[in-house]
Amino acid sequence: MVWVRSPVYFYKRKNTYYFSKAVPSDLQHRFNKRKIEVSLRTKSETKAAKSAAALSDRLERHWDTLRMEMIYSRELGLVVKGGNHEPRRSTLTLTDALSLYQRLKGTNKTKLFFEASDRSIRYLADCLGHEKLDEITSKDAGRFRDYLFDRGMSSSSINRIFSTVRAVINLSIKEHGLDWSNVFSGTYIPDDSRSAKRIPIPANQLREIQKECFEVDDEARWLIAMISDTGMRLSEATGLLSSDIKLGSDLPHIQLVPHPWRRLKTLSSARQIPLVGASFWAAQRIKASGHKFAFPKYCSEQRCSSNSASAALNKWLKSQIGKKFVVHSFRHSFRDGLRSINCPVEIIDSLGGWSLKGIGASYGSGYSLEVKLKWMEKMSKSRSLKK
Repeated sequence: MVWVRSPVYFYKRKNTYYFSKAVPSDLQHRFNKRKIEVSLRTKSETKAAKSAAALSDRLERHWDTLRMEMIYSRELGLVVKGGNHEPRRSTLTLTDALSLYQRLKGTNKTKLFFEASDRSIRYLADCLGHEKLDEITSKDAGRFRDYLFDRGMSSSSINRIFSTVRAVINLSIKEHGLDWSNVFSGTYIPDDSRSAKRIPIPANQLREIQKECFEVDDEARWLIAMISDTGMRLSEATGLLSSDIKLGSDLPHIQLVPHPWRRLKTLSSARQIPLVGASFWAAQRIKASGHKFAFPKYCSEQRCSSNSASAALNKWLKSQIGKKFVVHSFRHSFRDGLRSINCPVEIIDSLGGWSLKGIGASYGSGYSLEVKLKWMEKMSKSRSLKK
């Protein structure tokens, strides 16, 4: 069975399209089934979409009529034939909702989509101690938020998890015609100010970290060395192929492009970054390893786990320079290092893949590798002189 995404849901079975629409929960006592399914008698997706839309509209009008009958009947003290008028409680579980979400929304999605939704719903089930969808309250949503904070997660991570949970539950509400509001929609998630902790790493400590990377000389240290002198986001570096590293040219550099296993954050994230200092050393070590992926411990064609890399690298950094610095601190240090040598803001943004501001930013082809290299080398020299 292949499901087709549409304003109304219909699916294809044995080359014929079928209409499928859930009976609203407040009307299920009037029907002997929970879902209306009927053949649309066509093999054309276009015709099926038109027929399904028309049928859905007729059903909605019919359901509105039934609801009006129920209202008038209650006002007049009458009982409408058709059985018990108390809406049945839903037996849906979080597992049901997750399964529906992944089936309908998972077409052409990477393994990361399924892992993220699995993980988010597992967190919720572990927090609540049950999976009954209709028993989750606004108080539970607040408790879930606190549970995630207690696990040491940042507000940005919690916002991502809540976004996934909302999407999973919203789809079930819509698909099953449930007369519910999503209790996760209005949950307040305070800014835990963790971004303030991502302070730049001082130049002297940065040199000590890079020195330690040279001595340990393993894949994790290559990754740290790579981001320490390029300003790349951890996810960008983790998803690199060895072929993205260009050492054969007169200007060694990274050709940062999107890949199926790792998308880039913005259009301006695709860029060329000169290799200097520790990043050039890391690039040489990666090339010498002969692997297809620059960091195969954390990335493959099936998945790219920058979260795993972040956890491992942050733990190591904490042992080296204390807990107030994290992997993302390298990116802050990179920008501050370029500022300290009066590098033009447009070049800084171009090197770091930050969104370019202003109308003029969209004109021209950008800065050459030669220009970028000049400023990168100047920053590297400046860092080596600082105490």
